[in-house]
Amino acid sequence: MNKNIKTSNSIVFIILFAFNISITACSSSPINNNISQKNNDSSYKYVNEELEKLIVYADKAKKYIAAHNYANNICFLIDMSISSGKNRFFVYDINKDSILLSGLVAHGACGDFFSADPTFSNVPNSKCSSLGRYKIGGKYSGNYGTAYKLYGLDESNSNAFNRVIVLHGYGCVPDEEPYPNPVCNSLGCPMVSFNFLKKLSAYIDRSNKPILLWMFK
Repeated sequence: MNKNIKTSNSIVFIILFAFNISITACSSSPINNNISQKNNDSSYKYVNEELEKLIVYADKAKKYIAAHNYANNICFLIDMSISSGKNRFFVYDINKDSILLSGLVAHGACGDFFSADPTFSNVPNSKCSSLGRYKIGGKYSGNYGTAYKLYGLDESNSNAFNRVIVLHGYGCVPDEEPYPNPVCNSLGCPMVSFNFLKKLSAYIDRSNKPILLWMFK
């Protein structure tokens, strides 16, 4: 293929995603965690490394949950080191040490243009995602439908509530992985597809204690 055509296509792709940046208030599919059922290709080791890190954070989450009286059966883990075009939002079964669900989640643009790689900030109006632990709070109906308030529990995300960083769905986030292409950006919220949010809601709404969400890298 002509090099100029390749360059042209790349520019068009970037522009299209720039226009897909979410204008939300701040602004899937189940996974089988049996590694033997993954494709035996060059990604095998990479998937193993992802799962190893997930287990480390799940163990840390268990200790925090026990100390702070959160829901002790599940937690939500988001690995922001994984490309946004791949499932990186995990519903983790604490008792069975297994992944119940996974889905796509958008990160903040950190500015007025599209960003494929996340940058993190706790600064108001930064339009960035914030790493750290969150308490999932009350459900409400916002400009884009069902949403859940988020309360930052760490110094790195302490402004989350005042920044209106919430868990919500949006139409530009697909149900299926578009990798190697990224998904659209939010303006700081962990933004998922509407269908994946329905699945998350089933866990949140029936829990008699707050669920811990942990966004890490």
